[in-house]
Amino acid sequence: MDQHGSHVEHPRGGDAEAVAPGGIVVGVDGSEHGQCALVWAAREAERRQLPLHIVTAYSVPIFAASGLDGGYATVDDSVIREGAEAIAKQAMEKVSGYNIDVDASVENGDAAGVLLDLSAEAALLVSGSRGRGGFVGRLLGSVSSALPAHAKCPTVTVPLYCADRLGQSTEEKHIKAEHAKAGPRTVENIVVVGVDGSEQARVAVLEAAEQAERMGAKLRVVCAVPQYSGSLAWVPAPLDRDALFADIKVQLDAGVAWLRSHFPHLTVETQLTDGSPVDVLVEASRGVELVVLGTRGRGGFAGMLLGSTSDGVLHHAKGPVMVVPDREDSRLADRPKFGPMLGND
Repeated sequence: MDQHGSHVEHPRGGDAEAVAPGGIVVGVDGSEHGQCALVWAAREAERRQLPLHIVTAYSVPIFAASGLDGGYATVDDSVIREGAEAIAKQAMEKVSGYNIDVDASVENGDAAGVLLDLSAEAALLVSGSRGRGGFVGRLLGSVSSALPAHAKCPTVTVPLYCADRLGQSTEEKHIKAEHAKAGPRTVENIVVVGVDGSEQARVAVLEAAEQAERMGAKLRVVCAVPQYSGSLAWVPAPLDRDALFADIKVQLDAGVAWLRSHFPHLTVETQLTDGSPVDVLVEASRGVELVVLGTRGRGGFAGMLLGSTSDGVLHHAKGPVMVVPDREDSRLADRPKFGPMLGND
């Protein structure tokens, strides 16, 4: 694909016809975070040979009147719209060198709502971990937290920490300080997926396997088991914990056998470890291409690896994180044939 869009569409302004990109959607707001998300999305669009749709959104502020007449006043949105259009045009220029179809639109409305609407038609939704605020209506930041939980397609959140691996720079002092403290690092061509025995985790594993194949990467299936607490504090250690780990290992191996039946050419490894799932996956994100999670999970001994844990990983990750929504997949039907399933008796 070598044709590039050359225009920025005007806001829909409530028009019933939504943009239907049929490819990868990335939200931008002019911030460094948005630039990282844009570059990652462009690379992914090129890898998948899908079109890239760049979106920025704005809301017209409404001010309460302070006089005796009361009521509300709005401002003319022309200047705000022009600023948003400039951001969209700059984003298109930035990815002009990629071999992809690309266009952009400026949307009038709440950024989270705009992107969630587009997720119904998109293959993937990409955003930065936080943004600049201002007229773009908090496109990133709190929006990036809302998207994974409610989007109809997988989402990828790209933190500013990984700007260097994307060929980008940052002026944020705390990021520079973290890089200096961490020292040189190597990013391995590995996709990590967190599992907890839930059906949602198995859906995430399938998506992670597909992504690993696209990247020509190895897939690492990770299950982190925190120390006993609360209702499990009575369990005697270490004997029962050793037995627990042995049982999980058997079930992980069965899951890998199932996965290899659907992805025979994929290199798959497992990691069963002590520790907080959030801490384990955040640390993994420093040195791998992508971390993948489901939107929610089963809880239990795996410490709610998905769900609230995905929020924790998103807030602290040092590399891109993909969150996969629940969905039906015919490949799940034959999983029981390969042996015991994590979390099932």
